[in-house]
Amino acid sequence: MRRLWLALAVVCAGCGRYADFTLPKLAGGDPNLTYTLEQQPEPVLARGVAHDVLKPSVAGYRMFYSEFDGETWRTAQADPASLGFLRSRIVLSPDPQTWEGPYIAANGFALQREHQIWYWYVAGPKDSPRIGLARDWHKEPQPVLEPGPYMSWDEMGVADPYIVRIEPYFYLFYLGQDRARRQRLGVARSTDGIHFEKLRTNPILELGDIGAFDENGLGEPAVWSNWCYWMLYTGRDASENRRLGLARSADGVHWTKLPTVFSGTAAWDSKVMCDPMVVGQGAGVYFGGGDIPRPDENLNGQIGYGTLKMIIR
Repeated sequence: MRRLWLALAVVCAGCGRYADFTLPKLAGGDPNLTYTLEQQPEPVLARGVAHDVLKPSVAGYRMFYSEFDGETWRTAQADPASLGFLRSRIVLSPDPQTWEGPYIAANGFALQREHQIWYWYVAGPKDSPRIGLARDWHKEPQPVLEPGPYMSWDEMGVADPYIVRIEPYFYLFYLGQDRARRQRLGVARSTDGIHFEKLRTNPILELGDIGAFDENGLGEPAVWSNWCYWMLYTGRDASENRRLGLARSADGVHWTKLPTVFSGTAAWDSKVMCDPMVVGQGAGVYFGGGDIPRPDENLNGQIGYGTLKMIIR
């Protein structure tokens, strides 16, 4: 009985961080609408001496991305060049003396706001990540999104933040992992970008069926609006190949997967296509790619760009 009461206490301790909500509802448009993606053949940001460069996020004219040196993931800035982007400097590194630990301060989303760069990023232990916030690279002292309570769908970690700003809320789409290591997608909201409440009915997108391109895990959601809400997300198959799936929703909470799946079309992204970052109202997408099928790092990761075009299927 004492164990039961302790379990209930843990669950109830998080009740104030949950709510029932949707994003503002949109008309939806023609249900036969979908997208095609025309990829540029070469990366817009090559890895150089790094093991991987992945997870692009564009704010203003700058790109912020994740760089792996073989031991640590850091966030770097790249500036425009004639044929793509050139690495500029490291802007965020993990602090081993804090909750972040030594492994990662990257895989984030950048938003230009009030003449500042707000950057939600992943840090913490590799097997139990959290989401933090840095404003103009000054970090909040504690995570802004923590794993869920005992036996919840995101008990073992939260990661891959992607922000949609619709006044008065910041809507945060993210990956959650449970104790069975299933990785699915959810959403939370906040009025200040710091204090978030999770959707009570998360997750919002489930794994695919056996044999599907996304049977082994979901991640890296990228959400935008054009007649309805659209989501590009990364799917992992049983061999750890990664491709991008497409889903649509009228309210940002109830999603329908579409048959559209995007794969890498060049040698450098032949095994992995991941980390989408959509610009404009679906005008184009930056993405990560690699030629080694692994779930985490050492993919020979580089960053590419493609043009999205809406069509009737």
